[in-house]
Amino acid sequence: MSSQLPPPTSPDIAPVKLPYHGLRIIEFTHMVMGPTCGMVLADLGAEVIKIEPLTGDNTRHLLGSGAGFFAMFNRNKKSLALDLHTPSGTEAALKLIATADIVIENFKPGTMAKLGLDYASLSKLNERLIYVSHKGFLPGPYDHRTALDEVVQMMGGLAYMTGRPGDPLRAGSSVNDIMGGMFGAMGAMAALAQRAVTGKGQEVQSGLFENNVFLMAQHMMQFAVTGQAAAPMPSRISAWAVYDVFTVEGGEQIFLAVVSDSQWVVFCKAFDLQDMLADTRLVTNNDRVRARDWVMPLLRNRMMQFSAAELSAVFEQNGLPFAPITRPEDLFDDPHLLATGGLGAMTLTDGRTTHAPLMPMTLCGERPCVRLNPPRLGEHTDALLAESGYSSEQILAMKKAFIAKAD
Repeated sequence: MSSQLPPPTSPDIAPVKLPYHGLRIIEFTHMVMGPTCGMVLADLGAEVIKIEPLTGDNTRHLLGSGAGFFAMFNRNKKSLALDLHTPSGTEAALKLIATADIVIENFKPGTMAKLGLDYASLSKLNERLIYVSHKGFLPGPYDHRTALDEVVQMMGGLAYMTGRPGDPLRAGSSVNDIMGGMFGAMGAMAALAQRAVTGKGQEVQSGLFENNVFLMAQHMMQFAVTGQAAAPMPSRISAWAVYDVFTVEGGEQIFLAVVSDSQWVVFCKAFDLQDMLADTRLVTNNDRVRARDWVMPLLRNRMMQFSAAELSAVFEQNGLPFAPITRPEDLFDDPHLLATGGLGAMTLTDGRTTHAPLMPMTLCGERPCVRLNPPRLGEHTDALLAESGYSSEQILAMKKAFIAKAD
């Protein structure tokens, strides 16, 4: 981690009230999709209470590629540990929901109904309640299936488009889970705006599969417009002639792009490619796209004499698009993120300190910050139950009953 970052001791304090300050959200979620929805609204100022089973959200214990899920998507939240399969646990949840504006969930269809915590049940108690459900599929023929990000990437065209022909490959991030949670948050925002007019809440649903289809819309519409099926990205016919990864001096790699006729002139002059600039076969972008088979090997050979740093300097000086090939861990040292405050300090549940990417937006010139660290399991149980009217003796008795049942 970069020594240029300030020591992550305690979360930053927001200088002004955020847009959803005063909004209370009760969250019944796990994994990524539902927690992302809650995180977005929490980052924007809402009080988000995450109700967890006594064993905790399963993502607390994941290894490998899932090890960062809990820390990333559960900041700015409070944790309340309850056994919802007991009358006392359900009663406590209902007391909190009675004070809430929004409920968020992302469990299998029917799970919340069995607990009496579905929208049909809760809306009878509070017609102003907004209820956000995150599902694998919106209601229809597929809605009984169990969905995961990778499942919908495979069936929704994304893995086909990402991999090479005959080798479908999932995207390198939980794109559908994260975007699905964002669409859930957008739905909640729309429902809040409508409630301000009608006085009534509503159920919002966000679908993992449908999110993936939305990502594929550009390729679907390419077929609709041209009648030609989109090829997987590694073998696609690019819209631009120079738009690719180049291996350069020392075996380094860099992405270089020249996406207009004016950029082509600048590029050729910057690298003294007078022969190419004068070639009548390469005058327009479409000419160069048709000539890619013989132009790209020549350009690759010319670029190989430069280092990635040298190419970056020339491209930046001339306003041409370029990008280093960066690993995720390198982003902790990214000079732009360091300069703009794009990484927020946080303390992990085991006490270690780190930084995490903040939402990619500003409000009044400020990035919504980390106000609460990812919570320890049940960290806020006593305070929230006391706020709901439970005495210290009742809280102790409830916790003893939960522990006894767990044992």
